[in-house]
Amino acid sequence: MSGVSRPEESHQRRLARNLGELLQELRVAQAGVQILFGFLLSIAFTERYASTDLYVRATHLITILFAACSIALLTAPAAWHRILFRRGRREDIIAVANRFAVVGMGALAVAMTGTILLLGEVIIGGWVAITLGALAAVLFGTLWFLMPWRERDRDPDPEDTDDDEQYD
Repeated sequence: MSGVSRPEESHQRRLARNLGELLQELRVAQAGVQILFGFLLSIAFTERYASTDLYVRATHLITILFAACSIALLTAPAAWHRILFRRGRREDIIAVANRFAVVGMGALAVAMTGTILLLGEVIIGGWVAITLGALAAVLFGTLWFLMPWRERDRDPDPEDTDDDEQYD
């Protein structure tokens, strides 16, 4: 019942709960992107990689860079929390962490799409690889961004609700 406003919950308790929930969500994404990053790094040390063309190498590098950006963005909220711990900045941490999380998930979606494109190119190549990459982009874009934002638009404006509810 995390999205339900609890009348007995104080503003500070709600902030603490929201921050805890956000950090837990980020842990899930962090594990996946770290595994992906390790996989992407290992590809460069294979025999087959040495004979790949510039297109595959460029796709690989761009994908690694997006995975690294995702790691930086998804782990930054933990660093912010630790550095600003007990400074009365929980509200700021939540606001920044939320933005980092959304942008980090976007970078992860690009990294996942690039990985699928890269693997499709190495395994099959040509238009099939590009189609797989495009389908991955549509899938991630739809499930991670389009559908949630469409649902978000159905909600009342957060400015019209109590101050505390904007963090739920």
